[in-house]
Amino acid sequence: MAPAARAYLSKALSIMEEHSLLRHEIDWDNLRSKAFSQARGAQKPADTYGAIESALGALGDGHSTFWNPGQAKDGMEASTSSFDGLEGRSLKNGIGYVSLPRVSGSQKTYDAYVRQGRDAVTKADGAGACGWVVDLRSESGGGMWPVLAVAGPILGDGTVGMFVDADGKKFVWSIKNGAPYLDGKPQAGGVGRPLGRSRPPVAVLTGRQTASAGEAVVVAFRGRPDTRFFGEQTRGVPTGNDAHRLSDGAMLILTEVKDADRTGRTYDEAIPPDEEVIKDPRPVARHQDAVLDAAQNWLNKQAACRRR
Repeated sequence: MAPAARAYLSKALSIMEEHSLLRHEIDWDNLRSKAFSQARGAQKPADTYGAIESALGALGDGHSTFWNPGQAKDGMEASTSSFDGLEGRSLKNGIGYVSLPRVSGSQKTYDAYVRQGRDAVTKADGAGACGWVVDLRSESGGGMWPVLAVAGPILGDGTVGMFVDADGKKFVWSIKNGAPYLDGKPQAGGVGRPLGRSRPPVAVLTGRQTASAGEAVVVAFRGRPDTRFFGEQTRGVPTGNDAHRLSDGAMLILTEVKDADRTGRTYDEAIPPDEEVIKDPRPVARHQDAVLDAAQNWLNKQAACRRR
């Protein structure tokens, strides 16, 4: 193996060993041995990409990935210009509904998402919604903070969750004046608009596309009073990644923390709903939404909405 390729692979493996969420569970001597064996004869960094990808897979977190320089460039420049599915409306009996899809891209993109999302919540709130449906079925990952900035007023102020690393260190998520914070530092959106009614009951909708950042938002609602979850289990990667750029522009997207809710309970696999509701796949049910129906039925039984 050429020195440049050896140094490149060694650096990538060292980043994994230092930062991986599962670093205390890995036999690093064995992993390194297999990686160097796979990359035998490599002459340049690109010749080690396969070995790096295999090593990431061997970590077993199901979320880490590798971007070659081209993929890294495209990934960093990718931006969502329109947020399909971002909407708010008022349902029967004064229930507010907001659908929060994924978002990724630049700070400008995140700011636009927050503005549109908060406008959607305001529209759905009307004269003061008695309860809320928060639909996360299309929140498949990306940035979690813009989504929390929109959901913040519905979540309510206070601690809503945390990241936990391999050594048990906690990084706390909180909501203050409707905006999200990480260890006391603001993350997105500035002050949120207060709801017409504080601390309403909330029904959260999840599905198999709800993943990564979407699962973080699900976790933020876990443990919240008067909150119930409907739909299907999430994808199963309620963990946080960080990006490490390598010398040729490639990137290690490495899983380094797992999500925990406000009670301290950690999550590292698919999150089941309280009430499983599977959408009818038949054409006759194309325009039906059994998950939303179940959520509304529950909300209508809550004291705040019964009074309506």
